Amino acid sequence: MQRGSEGDGINLYDELYEAWKKEKESVEIQKLPRNFYAKLVDYVKKIREESRMLDEKTTKAKLMKRELKNVKSMVKELFQFRRDKVRKKALDRETVPKEVLTEEEEKLYGQIFPLAESYQSFLRDVLQGRLSRIEKEEKPKRMLLRFIQEIPAIVGSDMKTYGPFKPEDIATLPTENARILVKQGVAVEVEAK
Repeated sequence: MQRGSEGDGINLYDELYEAWKKEKESVEIQKLPRNFYAKLVDYVKKIREESRMLDEKTTKAKLMKRELKNVKSMVKELFQFRRDKVRKKALDRETVPKEVLTEEEEKLYGQIFPLAESYQSFLRDVLQGRLSRIEKEEKPKRMLLRFIQEIPAIVGSDMKTYGPFKPEDIATLPTENARILVKQGVAVEVEAK
């Protein structure tokens, strides 16, 4: 069952399988294309849409259902392998090279590393006979943005999903995420009056 987005000449099922296999067999995190998850989202949508239009009793519908099940299984495992490797690196205070991460993973990694540092600092204090006071983080501040480029949905620092956004869309996002988007040149801050 080898499919993929034939329109662009890339067989995404094979690409996913290869990525999953390499990640499973390697101790180190493997390089993925920066837009890997965006392509997967389109691929899954396409399978779902195509299968909705088919009679469930046909062989093609059954094959597509099986393909979707296989894709979901591989994506979950691939994600878990990569997440665990990134988490281990962060806890070991090792950096993960940006070039092996997707765009989304890079943003998530930026949130994991400070958390791992906090855990290490807490551990050091405990081992030195001190109990650090851990303050509950106050609700993240938010920033109003106007988008100047189209971007896919993102997961904010508050773990909520925002977007997707088109040029001229206005949205309020956690400040941490908003600053990154402004720095990347995809949005500009809107001054509230």
